[in-house]
Amino acid sequence: MIDFSLSEEQQQLRAGAAAFAQAHLKNAREAYTQHTTQQARFRATRPTYAAAVKAGLIKGQVPTALGGGAQSLVDAAILIEEFFAVEPSAALTILGTGLGLTPFILAASEEQRARLLPQFLSGEGEPLASFVHSEPGGTANWLERGGKGLGTTARREGGEWVINGEKLWTTNSGGWEGRGADLQCVVCRYSDDGGPADPTRDPAEDILVLLVTPDVIAANSPGAYEVLSDPELSGFPSASGPHSRFANLRVPGANLLCPPGEGAQVVEQTFGSSAALVGAMGVGIMRATFDAALQFAKDHTRGGRAPIMERQSVADLLIDVKIRAETSRLLTWKALHAIDNGPGDWKARLELALEAKIYSSEAAVQSVVDAMKAVGM
Repeated sequence: MIDFSLSEEQQQLRAGAAAFAQAHLKNAREAYTQHTTQQARFRATRPTYAAAVKAGLIKGQVPTALGGGAQSLVDAAILIEEFFAVEPSAALTILGTGLGLTPFILAASEEQRARLLPQFLSGEGEPLASFVHSEPGGTANWLERGGKGLGTTARREGGEWVINGEKLWTTNSGGWEGRGADLQCVVCRYSDDGGPADPTRDPAEDILVLLVTPDVIAANSPGAYEVLSDPELSGFPSASGPHSRFANLRVPGANLLCPPGEGAQVVEQTFGSSAALVGAMGVGIMRATFDAALQFAKDHTRGGRAPIMERQSVADLLIDVKIRAETSRLLTWKALHAIDNGPGDWKARLELALEAKIYSSEAAVQSVVDAMKAVGM
């Protein structure tokens, strides 16, 4: 049996997300566009983020089994669509914390959860989490045997791990003040000497994940962790994806999230779920695009006798936008449902997630282009 209708709880979730977007996200753009740098614009969204925390939107990205409010990935897609239909940039910071928590949710021990998770469940403050994987040299082929692999390394010294390397495009990782997020899940390659990857080994055997917190950074010498820059992010002018450096940063052994050999699978699972959720982002953008273009087409004649909506060429363009939004939503929901419930092994589930990401993001770009054509006629 297939049912495309939302449950009563999901309808309430959608209404609540839409209300928050109108009350808080919509006004965020006016606040952050007054600033000229990426870092300043990011900090200008702090009150919006605090409102999201208070509204339970960070807790809502944690599974109910761990004390949060997340029921399913489809629920997450419903929320994301509403946010991206109004204000994608400020929304990305909220959702970036959900991404940052994903490896922690998948792999944390009971002790780690008890110690580090409550700050994201309390409904107070502005706690940020970050998934720290990408690097300046790119990481698309990070698990290819014989390749350079990750440049960020970790070695064991007594009861501690020592991190060296640089990261880039890691949403929220610098925190509000550039001193690190409240929780960073840092993906590293195990190396005793910090040298290049062994071409004879499976790179996945050496991948580990370490938990870095402000307390860990404060316990190190100055310069052990540093945000080098906050690059401009086209399309997300208020998000933060800094270029950061670890220089012999010492991390307690208790903060080992995934030992060598177990980190790669957790990273792949994190990317898989987030890939499908990108589909929901595309749907939100297409919705906003369609609504804006439709209203314009109804209101303007462009010098003619009738609104341009009555012209077949314009109507055809908007029909295509609407179809892409609907098909993208269905593919995204299917992919997310499969991740949560199957069928198939992880490889099969990941394939659907990647289909949703690629199709929906490309559809969003084409829809914006088509809407611009319609408005320009």
